[in-house]
Amino acid sequence: MSKHPSEKEHYSWNETIRTVILAVIIAMTFRSLAFEPFHIPSGSMKSNLLIGDYLFVSKFSYGYSRYSFPFGLDIFDGRVLEFNKPERGDVVVFRLPHNPRIDFIKRVMGLPGDSIQVREGIVYINGNPLPRTPVDIWEDVNSETGQTYQMPRVQETLPEGKDITILKMPYGRADNTRLFVVPEGKYFVMGDNRDNSTDSRFEEVGFVPEENIVGRAQMIFFSADETFSILNPLGWFSSLRFSRFFHVIR
Repeated sequence: MSKHPSEKEHYSWNETIRTVILAVIIAMTFRSLAFEPFHIPSGSMKSNLLIGDYLFVSKFSYGYSRYSFPFGLDIFDGRVLEFNKPERGDVVVFRLPHNPRIDFIKRVMGLPGDSIQVREGIVYINGNPLPRTPVDIWEDVNSETGQTYQMPRVQETLPEGKDITILKMPYGRADNTRLFVVPEGKYFVMGDNRDNSTDSRFEEVGFVPEENIVGRAQMIFFSADETFSILNPLGWFSSLRFSRFFHVIR
């Protein structure tokens, strides 16, 4: 026996609503448990991460905390399923300790128990200076003035042997700091653009509690320069940075 037209219409609406709800549940589960997209809003991680880069942040890398879930629901303390901990050199997204509504992205430089100090622009970890090797001169454009400027790019070698690339002028605003001793359960983070990064060297950020870490920045899946605008679809193609698509973050 065939259904009455009104019954068919009612059935169709029910199926549509059910499909939409299921899609939302799947998307929220994926975002909460696997990967969360993140947009680079500032130049503090140049030249490795640029304004307009869109990343996948792996949430399962360090287990889950309250900030792994939408709205930061306070459903448990600390972290669960924490099979690995952040390592020095990891690029992490975290909630700002003094304002957990704000996401930051920086590189882990100090682990619990470490001592960190910057002297004449050189980072000292547990009393040992990090070796540096000049790489090249990196060229950038000031988004406000349109002027081109240059910055020295150098390779910095971490105690475990990992090499990272940073931008460092001969003089900077935090070239000399006090001695920081990283408390248990917290981390010391710094931006790769050393002279243009608000990070653990400053009170605005300070030490990052382990539970504030959302996850590890894994891969750039999309990138466009600052001329990209949804209001100008004809200019999309020229603003896309294809060479950065699917770039693994190190």
